[in-house]
Amino acid sequence: MESKNKIALITGGSRGLGKNMALKLAETGNDVLITYNSNKQEAESVVAEVRARGRKSAELQLNVSDSKTFDDFFKRVSAQLEESFGAEKFDFLINNAGIGIHASIAATEEEMFDELMNIHLKGVFFLTQKALPHLNDNGRIINLSTGLARFTTPGYAAYASMKGGVEVFTRYLAKEVGSRGITANVVAPGIIQTDFTKATFEHAPQVIKHIEGNTALGRTGVPDDIGGVVAFLCTEEARWINAQRIEASGGMFL
Repeated sequence: MESKNKIALITGGSRGLGKNMALKLAETGNDVLITYNSNKQEAESVVAEVRARGRKSAELQLNVSDSKTFDDFFKRVSAQLEESFGAEKFDFLINNAGIGIHASIAATEEEMFDELMNIHLKGVFFLTQKALPHLNDNGRIINLSTGLARFTTPGYAAYASMKGGVEVFTRYLAKEVGSRGITANVVAPGIIQTDFTKATFEHAPQVIKHIEGNTALGRTGVPDDIGGVVAFLCTEEARWINAQRIEASGGMFL
């Protein structure tokens, strides 16, 4: 067993699912570098929680919608890896950062579409591209999708289309990085109770009841349902899982 801890880079790791992933990865023996967009205080709190679990951690600012900043970002990643982790490269890239925009196709404005594309598709594509030289061989890449790429709930056409693109990208990615022993997989959550979905839970309880009634396990998800799935994919036991879409939705809309 290697004594050196593996290092995970999680985008959007300061809250919600990203925070849960960071803590689960720490609990399974990994060091964690997270990014945040605007709330440094939240990110520092997650870093403190990871360190309280006996693992190394640090945070970096990143706006995943601005791909022109990615070269500079990875210069900062390299410096942070050396300073905080005593490492040159990291092992796991988890493309988690995201936003949600709810609008019918008729009401979707081009600016909304572009923002979703820049964050969820273009951002994931080019951040991954820039990350590859900094990723250790035999590492892992995990991209986040959504149950909405399999089933349809009106109002999420643009968002789900980006995630569908991410799923195809992940299969191509697995093929291209396989020679380095790196796997690439998708985790697709169903509806999860986070600030990402807060508006739906607060203002459309009837929607929640509908979803619960159409979920095999009879409830909506919580962050704790997802973080462990990501952590598992980063273990040696998951080494033969590759180019897969793993939906963690409790069995929604079967």
